Amino acid sequence: MTQLEHQDDNSEASGLKKDAQKAGARVGLTSDEIIINGGRPLMGRIEVRGAKNLAPKAMVAALLGKTPSVLRNVPNVSDIRVVAGLLALHGVLVTRGEEPGEWRFDPSNVEIAHHADIDAHAGSSRIPILFCGPLLHRLGEAFIPDLGGCRIGDRPIDFHLDALRKFGAVVEKLPSGISLTAPNGLHGANIELPYPSVGATEQVLLTSVLAKGQTELRNAAIEPEITDLICILQKMGAIITVEPNRVIFIEGVEELRGYDHRALFDRNEAASWASAALATKGDVFVGGARQEEMMTFLNVFRKVGGDFDIQDDGIRFFHPGGELKPVTIETDVHPGFMTDWQQPLVVALTQAEGVSTIHETVYENRFGFTDALNKMGANIEVFRDGLHDENRRVKRREFEQAAVISGPTPLKGAEIEVPDLRGGFSYLIAGLTAEGQTKVTNLGIISRGYENFIEKLRLLGADFVFEG
Repeated sequence: MTQLEHQDDNSEASGLKKDAQKAGARVGLTSDEIIINGGRPLMGRIEVRGAKNLAPKAMVAALLGKTPSVLRNVPNVSDIRVVAGLLALHGVLVTRGEEPGEWRFDPSNVEIAHHADIDAHAGSSRIPILFCGPLLHRLGEAFIPDLGGCRIGDRPIDFHLDALRKFGAVVEKLPSGISLTAPNGLHGANIELPYPSVGATEQVLLTSVLAKGQTELRNAAIEPEITDLICILQKMGAIITVEPNRVIFIEGVEELRGYDHRALFDRNEAASWASAALATKGDVFVGGARQEEMMTFLNVFRKVGGDFDIQDDGIRFFHPGGELKPVTIETDVHPGFMTDWQQPLVVALTQAEGVSTIHETVYENRFGFTDALNKMGANIEVFRDGLHDENRRVKRREFEQAAVISGPTPLKGAEIEVPDLRGGFSYLIAGLTAEGQTKVTNLGIISRGYENFIEKLRLLGADFVFEG
């Protein structure tokens, strides 16, 4: 590594830490590190609220309405604060409701925001790109700063920009970001995504509902969070038809009203706590979790050797005793096994008897977190070009990777730094599972997607020290 490359690497690490500190501060996280004394099973009940992958997008949708909107069951995570601030910068009156997790948005006075303010407030969030369609409808222009987010691989915005151009947007790249205008308004379009991207599907939905004419979207994402966003838009007056084979038709309407909606639960957080229960040989009831949206995860959880009990108000996840079993997993878009589920589950797989293989087909750099697990005693080998497997069900994709986990391997405490959101929670699980003491730093990143996770660890009887 050259001196310049080393400086750039340090600069990136420094920026990541600053982003983590800002994220933690937004939700009152007063320390950026935790010291965990492992070897203690997690036992008890915690609650999960609305999905981090739905609530911010629902907040953006409020820009489209002529009247105020109410979103309930909103999680207290830093991404929510980022979007609330961006909405306020654009003139939306954002207030908290009477019940916990209730937010209200009045878009009566939407206005242009200064580019520098958008850039400063957005930080590492990628949400600003979803403001484009609604702002083009309301104001005729929009701005996207340089986009951040977790460093788990390329997330090109080309899908978004290509779609916006088809709607009639004019895109201009500036040194500070990307400026968009719609001199002739936005019209319906025929769009086929090269990959069923969740973000691009959300972009098309948020843009097409007020565009003139009909929009046909092919190869759309069909995640539960997408369905929930469609439900919100339909409440607002949109006309959206979901057909088989990932096809969505949207008939543009003249105007939309506000909505009143309770956000879908966070299935990623539910799966993370389930994995923690399995890895620590614990027993955790996840209040608010539902079977329907987690069926694929539940199947794999059972194959590994975990057990669960589905009830009306949540799901109990527990280690029933005996040895955990190795599995082969291929991540995929819904209804496949989510990429966000594999990272927390990897820690449990280090304790399984035999060899597990994970084919990561969604992001090309999602196994970076395994280096720290190997430092703690795991035996994980990452294949940067993927692995051939004649039994594959998911079509092999360019840039995919694979990880082979051999176990069981006792984990030992170490000092580790959170690299990204899901990898960060995996480090918490590893620390809880390991013998001895583990110091985890850069906690603010975890606060982007896990509400009150320090308090939840306390509720489940984890042994740790947190200066806050």
